[in-house]
Amino acid sequence: MKMISRHKPLLILAGVLLLLPLVLPNNFYYDIAIRMAINAIIVLGLNLLIGFAGQISLGHAGFVGIGAYASAILPTHFGWHPLLAMTAGAAVASVIAAIVARPIFRLKGHYLAMATLGLGIIIAIVIKNEATYTGGPDGMAVPALGIGGFTINGEKQWYWVLAGLLLFSFWASKNLIDSPFGRALRALHGSEVASQVMGVDIVRYKVAIFILSAFFASLMGSVTAHYIGFVTPNIADFFHSIELVTMVVVGGMASIYGSLIGAVLLTALPQALSTFEGWETVVFGSILIFCMIFMPRGLVPTLAERFGGRGEDK
Repeated sequence: MKMISRHKPLLILAGVLLLLPLVLPNNFYYDIAIRMAINAIIVLGLNLLIGFAGQISLGHAGFVGIGAYASAILPTHFGWHPLLAMTAGAAVASVIAAIVARPIFRLKGHYLAMATLGLGIIIAIVIKNEATYTGGPDGMAVPALGIGGFTINGEKQWYWVLAGLLLFSFWASKNLIDSPFGRALRALHGSEVASQVMGVDIVRYKVAIFILSAFFASLMGSVTAHYIGFVTPNIADFFHSIELVTMVVVGGMASIYGSLIGAVLLTALPQALSTFEGWETVVFGSILIFCMIFMPRGLVPTLAERFGGRGEDK
């Protein structure tokens, strides 16, 4: 019983993912569900950095772009296998994160925000300017993802791939937060000075979680590129980074469940608001302002505190 109780959220998520295809009427809705899962996985990694470790990143879409273009460039121009290209992209993103993390995380507040924003802008500019390999602003085609002679095609096949990846990411994130590593992240978010006094190597933990979130983002960038079959520099631009951060904030910082809810809501909301012709952005912005005024900690922590008596994800 204790084991079932411990894994209850994971089992609920698995049940939802298994039953969801029964109510999806066509490929359009499968496409939305797939994009929700992709964003949720990226936001899970980003929330570990922002919500649990307390370190802002306004250029995270740059790592998504690295993964996407690695999966486009390496197979197209150099004949690499898509899985090898995906791994290489994640490795490059992790190395870049490791190199820049130490100097960046010596900064605090808006200086830290500007530094991460600058990193994302640099990556986006490189992608746009290296037109020989990236296709420049026009983008480029991405080959299909094949595994052992089997090629993943169609929304239904991609749905099950993303469902499996989302379940694994959710499980891994929950276990990480419940581990000593996760408790150290919570501690340095609460007070870096107190954490240091207690023997926590705050720089090492900041660097490690930055690398992990970059790894998450790069892998999902590769998956996005293969799923869509085409990639443009927009995947790495500033507005995509802000969209990802907004998902973290609206869903709830320091909340694994909030990452899922934020990604689902902000992926579906633009589609739901398409009926407000010409006013979608105004309505969308109004909804976000309403959430931030009345639910400043995010949807999940606020509702949990109000109705369940606890305000954070344990």
